[in-house]
Amino acid sequence: MNDPRSASPSVSLATSDLLDNQRQSSGGEFTRLEKRMGGRRMTFHSKSMPRGSMFLDREATRKSLDKRFDLFRTMSGKLERQISNLRGKPIDRSLHHHQEITESLTADRFFDALQGPELETLKEKEKIVLPEDKTWPFLLRFPITSYGMCLGVSSHAIMWKTLATTDAEKFLHVTQVVNHGLWWISLILLIAVSTTYVFKTIFFFEAVRREFRHPIRVNFFFAPLISVLFLALGIPHSITSSLPSILWYFFMAPILFLEMKIYGQWMSGGQRRLSKVANPTNHLSIVGNFVGALLGASMGLKEGPMFFFSIGLAYYLVLFVTLYQRLPTNETLPKELHPVFFLFVAAPAVASMAWTKISASFDLGSRLAYFASLFLCFSLVVRINFFRGFKFSLAWWAYTFPMTAVATATIKYSGEVTGAATQVLSVLLSGAATLTVIGVLVMTVVHAFVKCDLFPNDVAIAISAEQPKQKKWFKQLKVLDLEDNQIDVEAPPLLNA
Repeated sequence: MNDPRSASPSVSLATSDLLDNQRQSSGGEFTRLEKRMGGRRMTFHSKSMPRGSMFLDREATRKSLDKRFDLFRTMSGKLERQISNLRGKPIDRSLHHHQEITESLTADRFFDALQGPELETLKEKEKIVLPEDKTWPFLLRFPITSYGMCLGVSSHAIMWKTLATTDAEKFLHVTQVVNHGLWWISLILLIAVSTTYVFKTIFFFEAVRREFRHPIRVNFFFAPLISVLFLALGIPHSITSSLPSILWYFFMAPILFLEMKIYGQWMSGGQRRLSKVANPTNHLSIVGNFVGALLGASMGLKEGPMFFFSIGLAYYLVLFVTLYQRLPTNETLPKELHPVFFLFVAAPAVASMAWTKISASFDLGSRLAYFASLFLCFSLVVRINFFRGFKFSLAWWAYTFPMTAVATATIKYSGEVTGAATQVLSVLLSGAATLTVIGVLVMTVVHAFVKCDLFPNDVAIAISAEQPKQKKWFKQLKVLDLEDNQIDVEAPPLLNA
């Protein structure tokens, strides 16, 4: 055998060539290259490349993302657990730790974690399951209350249609062009908002379910249904002069089913009873009855519109008395939500127009409802200080729909009682409603696209399903006081060892 130490120069050249090839193929991944010149053998020490190292950056990026958003994504947690089981990988314990997210939240939990009549503000000692220092995905920040925009614009299209078709207002020379343009804007807006919320339902169903279980926000699920009724009422004559009556049954069926659930909870819902959850936003669940009765009577129906009108009247009286007899322990509305007081005006104004269609005349019942809405409107308008000094939010759209409703009812009244006073009142209220819609719409566009603060993080849907744990000594050292509900006592001093 040849001595390996007596290698020929040709072997050294071949080894050198091999070294250059390995350097090029490995891209300089050698950590140490030990050369022993002469007849000695050359030894290479290379660093092993971990499997899948080319995907390390991508894997690190994926793990660095906040998985708490996945808790609200549809089927994300279940799907990840199933894939982990199939691949034989350990399951991420964080998914089990936050399994409470997929559980149903009771009304008691909303009252324990949130405060304010709208249940929008998180209590001091509560924590949310989503990051507070980050901006959430847009769909998670898009609330059901966004349908207030659809209510305001679509009801405004009805007002301009009524203004153009009422004989008492012919002196204004208003054409149906304005109604035509507003109706198409309302349709586009409703499609845009509905499409966005459908995507939220598809990708973040847990957030939608939490909004539906929210004792206050559940009332806004009537808003898209009422918007569809407004579009049917405000449709221009150039498109169609009458709609098939069968559509009315399709429109009112979901409203009826939703009312059976909500009204049932008001009577025997425990924490969801009306005396506890009474709020001006509850008027949205009432207005749908009167709008449906108005549409049905416009289509020539009799019994169906009367049925919904009687339901709306009965529950409106109950709600009206409950809201006026709020208990002393109930909190007052914060300034940011004062506009919702204008919802008091909407129900009697629409009820006046509905009864006018049902009875085919602006009789005593219509006048009673109209004068009640007119007085409520004036009693709120004169309190200017009550509605200023707070920042803009989606709650401002609560001004538009009631103002438009009372203006439309006034136009109907001027057609029955023709005179200079009624005509001037119609023009004033119509102008005020128009300026209100334009102003709120401009502010909405500015805050949505310029300031980008229209949709903040929605903490109301991110509360934890479990109450925060308290220390044993903290539970034992709570004392009651006559003026304050409870006083927190400082922790006891530590004992010396």
